Amino acid sequence: MDSPAPDSRSDLRARLADFLRRPAVENAILGVILFNAVLLGMETSKSLMAAAGPLILALDRLCLAFFVIEIVARLIAFRRGYLFSGWGVFDIAIVGVALIPGSGQVSVLRALRVLRVLRVISVSPSLRRVVQGFVSALPGMGSVFLLMSIIFYIGAVMATKLFGAGCPTCNAEQAAQMEAWFGTLGRSAYSLFQIMTLESWSMGIVRPVMAVYPWAWAFFVPFIMVTTFAVVNLLVGLIVNSMQDAHHAEDAVATDAYRDEVLARLTEIEKRLEGRGTQPPG
Repeated sequence: MDSPAPDSRSDLRARLADFLRRPAVENAILGVILFNAVLLGMETSKSLMAAAGPLILALDRLCLAFFVIEIVARLIAFRRGYLFSGWGVFDIAIVGVALIPGSGQVSVLRALRVLRVLRVISVSPSLRRVVQGFVSALPGMGSVFLLMSIIFYIGAVMATKLFGAGCPTCNAEQAAQMEAWFGTLGRSAYSLFQIMTLESWSMGIVRPVMAVYPWAWAFFVPFIMVTTFAVVNLLVGLIVNSMQDAHHAEDAVATDAYRDEVLARLTEIEKRLEGRGTQPPG
């Protein structure tokens, strides 16, 4: 039997690519991902597994087979464009984890099957835009994290020396609290992190400290103002700006693709008119 001609193979790949790009197909893939997420949650219920465990596991295997077939189809349709793309590697890695045998030393990795739910990110354009914005914000976030680390180090050193270096006027309970919160550099850093998140910072830590050191507010209030209301909001601003840039870039790509498609169709129409001996208008 003769092998298919190169043109027929290209035509098959083009048709398969168009099929995978259809909104109905993308919605069907998204539906299978969400259905599989529900199945993975049902597997954690002992009562459900006792009543319908074989059925749930069989449906889970069907979903996995569907994902494998989908990835193979994308590899055939898009070839290297999908294999070496970030989202392609993401899909292959997540589905590949689910193919790990359920026994042996690597059986613990089977728990990572729930990562298949993350495939909804690669299928949904809006979620992809969010992730792309977050990733593009990482360089700027690194600088902000470095700044926050410096602030935390300085604050932890000061808090340890101010509040954890012994308290002559403290009773036993208060001394134990000071030691637990600010006795070492690590404990001070953790306490300051709790204060930054505003989780029980006033009644839980600051007011008990102020009962011993009435001026302690002069340290904690500026720390909260700098970290919680300045640096953290700076991180949020970087992520929002990156998401907006990613959205604008995606719109620009869509506009360029539409323009190229229109120009290609106009060129094709012009060639047909010339072939018929008809002069194009203008």
